This record gives sequence, C-alpha cells and structure tokens, in this order.
Amino acid sequence: MTNTLLLITLLVKLGVAAAVASALARSRTFQRLLFADRRRRSQTIGLMAFFLIPLTLGVWIRATVPNFLAADISFETVILLGLLLGPVEAMLGGIVLSAPAVYHHEFLTLPFNAVLGLAAGLLGLSVEKEEVWDFTPFIDLSLYRWVRRNIRQPRIDRQILMLFLIVLCEIAHEWIARIYPKRLFALNTGIWGFQILVWLCAPMVVGIALKVWNALRIELKLEEQKRLLLEARLDALQRQINPHFLFNTLNSIASLVRIKPELAREMTVKLANILRALLKDHDSFVPLSDELKFTDDYLDIEVVRFGAEKLRVEKEIDPRTLHVPVPSILLQPLVENSIKHGLEPRIHGGIITIRSRLIGDRILIEVADDGVGIIAGASTSVSRKGAGIGMKNVQERLEVLYGPQARFTVVSNPGRGTLVAIEIPAGTLPD
Repeated sequence: MTNTLLLITLLVKLGVAAAVASALARSRTFQRLLFADRRRRSQTIGLMAFFLIPLTLGVWIRATVPNFLAADISFETVILLGLLLGPVEAMLGGIVLSAPAVYHHEFLTLPFNAVLGLAAGLLGLSVEKEEVWDFTPFIDLSLYRWVRRNIRQPRIDRQILMLFLIVLCEIAHEWIARIYPKRLFALNTGIWGFQILVWLCAPMVVGIALKVWNALRIELKLEEQKRLLLEARLDALQRQINPHFLFNTLNSIASLVRIKPELAREMTVKLANILRALLKDHDSFVPLSDELKFTDDYLDIEVVRFGAEKLRVEKEIDPRTLHVPVPSILLQPLVENSIKHGLEPRIHGGIITIRSRLIGDRILIEVADDGVGIIAGASTSVSRKGAGIGMKNVQERLEVLYGPQARFTVVSNPGRGTLVAIEIPAGTLPD
C-alpha cells in the first residue's frame, strides 16, 4: 500500500465513521434504544442490529472491492459495542462482524474480534458511562489536559486510559496481522510515522461516533428538561387557579349562610362537586364540552348568589367545537373575571355570552360581558385592581402550551363591556 493511498484510506475511514454515526442518529428507534436506561433482551438485539447490519456489509465490501479498505471499521465497532453495551454483546457483535472476513479465509478475525470485544466490554464496565460519552477524538487536547492536571495533582485519568488501551489494541491488531497477513486484516505500512497515524486513527473513529451520539444525547436531555420545566410551570399555574376559585366561591357561600341557608347548602353541594372534579387526575386538555360543564357548575353558584334576574348567561356554541380539545379550566377564570370586575360593579348586573366556532383548523372561543368595561388608560383587564390572577394565568398557560400559535386578545369599551377572545389550533384530543 502506498503512503498516499494509506492517507486517503484513513481520511475516508473517518468520514465513513461520521456518516454512519450521523445516519444512525437520525433514527428515532436507534435513539430510543441507545439512550434507554434499561433494555430488554429484544431491545439489545435490535440496537446491535443497527450497528451490525451496515458495518458487516462494510467488511464484505472491503474484502471484495479492491482499494476500498476504509469501508471496514469493524475494529472500532467492536470497541464501541464493548463501551456502550458490555462484553457479551461486544463479543457476539465481533463474531457477526467477522463472518465476511472468515468467508474470505481471514480465519483469525473471529477469535481476535471475540477477545477484543471482551477487552472493550471490561473497559466499559471499569469506567463511568459519562466518561465513555465524554471520550474525545481530539487526542492532542486530551494529552494536554492530562499533563496539566497531573502536574498539579497526579491521578489516574480514565479518559487517557481509554485512549491508550484503544491504541494498544490497535498495535496488537497490526502486529498479529503483520505476522499472519492472510489471516487477519489490518492497515500495515513499513514507515513508522504512517503506522502511528494508523494507530491513532482507531480512537479517532471511536471518538467521532461517541461525539455525534453524545451531542444528540445532550440535545434530547435538554428537550426533556424543557418539557419537564413546562409541565412544572403548567402545574404551578393550574394550582394557582384552584385556591383563587375556592376563595371567591367560599366568599359567595358565606354571604348567603345567614339570609338564605338553603341556597347556601345548595351552593355548598355544587362546590363539593366542583372540588371533586378538580381533585381527580385529569389531563391538561379536555373536550370543550367538558370544559363547558365545569363552567356551568361555577355559573350555577354565581347565579344563585346574584339572582337569575341580575346574572344571565347566553351561549352560542358551534356543535362542531364540542369535541375539540382545549386546556382544562380555561373558561372559568374568564367568566369569573367578567362577573367580578364587569357585572358585579353594576347595580342591575348583566349578561355573559360564551361563543365558540371553527375557523379553518383553529377554534375561536369568546367570553363577553356587557359590564362596566375597562377604565380609560388600562390596556387589559389585568391592569384593574383586584383582577388579573385568572386572566394572567390563562395567558401564561396558552403561552406554555401553544407558544406563538395562540392568540389572546381583550377588547373593551368603558361602560359597555369587555370581550375576551382566544384562538388556538383545533387539534385532536390526545390518547
């Protein structure tokens, strides 16, 4: 092999490793199997298949196509299997990878791969998983950090240990192949400088694959942490509504205990039904029909307190919207805001209107009142003294759940009333 061909082969080998690692990383199934905390036997076999099917084909191509030696990265693959899966899996993987080579009379490939898999698996068990993922192909930087750390405080660096052991295995690989050239394949050259490049290429290939997958692992972890943060924020917002609602409803009941005890009893029963529904485990989304039922329970309490002649409720609900999923406890804070800060200040009360309709693939929900409206100079009802917990909560929940896809608008005419409109995607209810 000429020196030029060797250099080209090493460069292509690095490219093949990066291409295969990137291609595997794009598979959701591969991601799920590779980053699983615990795998069943069937899942381990499935993960090994992702490695072995394309890379065994690479061994076959190397053995049959002249001067395409870079297709064979079986040595590095066995090491990856050992570091990521364990000794048994690495040994089995090495045996499978050796099949094309054994077919072409390279009989030492099978026992060598088996021993290499055992050694790599034991190495993987001796280091922490995070140390495996942190293994870097930038060897010069690893040595530099190692020297700096050990000058100040000598200690065993497992990153450097992994580096040297992989190089040592590659040296043994090349040495055996030099003694038995037709029985084991390795890149051999008579020049020491080029042979050192061959030895260093192995940890580079291993490091490139680990770097590609570790970058994906970190990205998935960040996405998971973001999802958990949003869920925690949503849960906090959900919990904020319930005490607010309970406080206002208990005040309403307290105002009737002496003058209308029967009505107070009826309201207490209705409140118990509402609290029972709130205490149940429920999803963040419910059909609009369920949300309307919950809001009706609240309105029944408020109608009793205000009187049917002072608080009227009108509905203009498109039947097609009843099965559309919406965030739970979405309407009640808006209705409560209309009553407390729109109609209650008026002597004669007023009307609350709830509307819903479909606009293409989106649903529009409106809560309107003919109350006092927002005072001049206030941009939204959130600015009014005593208002805002429920309204702000709804806005924040929509932002968490839908981001820029949600629209929340408030239109108010002082003395004539306020209209709150919510427009969100009309998806399907999650399973």
